[in-house]
Amino acid sequence: MSNRRRLWQIFGPVICAVLLLIAVLLFPWDRTYSANSIFEAATSQSDRIFKGQRMKQEALAGKYVPFFGSSELSRMDSLHPSVLAYKYNRNYTPFLLGGAGSQSLAHFYGMQGIKSQLTNKKAVVIISPQWFTKKGQDKNAFSLYYSNLQAINFLLDAKDSIATRYAARRLLQMPSGKSSETVKYALMTVASGQPLSESQKLVLQTRRRMLVNEDTFFSTFQLPDRVNKIKAQAKLLPDKYTINGLTKVADAEGSLHTTNNKFAIDNTFFKTRLNEKKLKKLKGSQKHFDYTKSVEYSDFELMLKQFAHEHTDVLFIIPPINAKWAKYTHLSNKVYQKSVKKIKYQLASQGFSNITDLSKDGGKKYFMQDTIHLGWNGWIAVDKAVKPFMQKSYSNTNYRIDNYFFTRNWQNRTKVESIKTVKLSNKTVVPSTGSKKK
Repeated sequence: MSNRRRLWQIFGPVICAVLLLIAVLLFPWDRTYSANSIFEAATSQSDRIFKGQRMKQEALAGKYVPFFGSSELSRMDSLHPSVLAYKYNRNYTPFLLGGAGSQSLAHFYGMQGIKSQLTNKKAVVIISPQWFTKKGQDKNAFSLYYSNLQAINFLLDAKDSIATRYAARRLLQMPSGKSSETVKYALMTVASGQPLSESQKLVLQTRRRMLVNEDTFFSTFQLPDRVNKIKAQAKLLPDKYTINGLTKVADAEGSLHTTNNKFAIDNTFFKTRLNEKKLKKLKGSQKHFDYTKSVEYSDFELMLKQFAHEHTDVLFIIPPINAKWAKYTHLSNKVYQKSVKKIKYQLASQGFSNITDLSKDGGKKYFMQDTIHLGWNGWIAVDKAVKPFMQKSYSNTNYRIDNYFFTRNWQNRTKVESIKTVKLSNKTVVPSTGSKKK
């Protein structure tokens, strides 16, 4: 037997297997998911679902509506938006996008694979003022929600603009953005305002096909199953939807689950996260917290830019902080309200007029479940905004994106004037923004 034949017998099967695998990954496979699988994914808050696109695309093409947020979406009590939509058989089902640590930059890149599903559709965004720390998005948390598929989608669709260059530079500041040499150099090209070369596009298109196939087949493996929990929580609600009926449930649940502390915090959270030693350290610990200066404001503008491009009709919800906890940690409500005012100005001045501001409700009974997350009556307040928003037909958008919000001047600005919106025949008249403001 010749050496060539022996080598083929040894390495031939391996080579064939590799070629077969490449062919499988490059072939444009498709897959249809069952209704149960989609519902499971919509409530899972799985980082694999967040990183991918195929499941989200199929769900959002139907009755599912994206609910963008962070860890508050994990507080799934009986009044949670997913439970209410299930119990009362509404014409929409929340698709929960985000979890602990997901902020504007993660959401922007997560949106890249579902742009068509956002076009002329509705969405809900729960904005946490706590995102707006000086450094903004935590790099380690960002890595949990990032995938090269998101970046490649962004790069292949990129058209040179201030927003595009800013987005590329921000991703390069994250270790995740430099995890692939191909993606890194493509980002550097886009960040410099240059178009991708034909060879770069070809490599990225090939890589995207492989990643899409991986996502199609593997993203739904071993998802957290919250379906049974939603069904169990729904049984606690009255059969007929009324605010009074829901409030009775909220008060009863809140009273039952906040008995071991003076902050009206959920018993389990308090027991596991706030022992006596930690409490002593945390007293007065937020005295100097200030959410008015942050790169997050420009990251947030990326989301707004994407919504404007897709003409997405968006409801924004700003939650409060537990008032008793804020008093204990000496968090200044005056400074906190400055950050809320800044967020609202950024929204309203660009035509995003669907804003529900709950930031002053942190002292209401059983409104919060823990220190910063919405709870029983808080979710009812959210539903008072979500329910009519979803019942109305899609409203044509009239957004006016201003690149000023990508500047350091805006990131560090601490004073903004109050903004009043005046609605005239579906048009919102607001003061314009500009780089001259200080």
